[in-house]
Amino acid sequence: MTAELPEWMTPPRPSGWEADDLDHLPQAPRHTELIDGALIFMMSPQRSWHSRLVGKLTLALEEAAPAGFDAEREMTVRLDRKSRPEPDVLVTTAAYAPDRTWFAPEDVALVVEVVSEESADRDRSLKPFKYAQAGIPHFWRVEEERGAAAVHTYELDTMTSSYVATGIHRGRLKVSVPFDLDLDLTALVP
Repeated sequence: MTAELPEWMTPPRPSGWEADDLDHLPQAPRHTELIDGALIFMMSPQRSWHSRLVGKLTLALEEAAPAGFDAEREMTVRLDRKSRPEPDVLVTTAAYAPDRTWFAPEDVALVVEVVSEESADRDRSLKPFKYAQAGIPHFWRVEEERGAAAVHTYELDTMTSSYVATGIHRGRLKVSVPFDLDLDLTALVP
């Protein structure tokens, strides 16, 4: 016996979904991403550790950001016609637009992925590759280590369009790009 998919889950064209289609899928789960023309649904319940860390990190970035930078969460980045991932946190230089549903890569200074069991492979390999190819200058990956946050920081090498590791931060995150930030990582989760 095969289960039938709801009508809305059928791609509108044989080549799959496109980035703009996400704005016309009100039935899709809240955190739906598009990667290479395929819809990715975040179906498992979010852990409290992940939720708290994302919320507090977004607030910390927003408070530290100089004029011209803003931190957002739960917003997608339109990397190309077939990919629109949703990083856990992003820092943008785009002006505020109340009806915005996505950001262009050239308006994103930093993307942050907080690794969860469901998204581990995408967060560690596929998404960083796609963000780098799109030219996003900074990528952070947050891993849970014995209940604490470890932040792996990367900077774009424009010659190779790939990220270069710039550090692994435990206990304290102190960086000068995309802006000065000195953050006590132990304050992000109890």
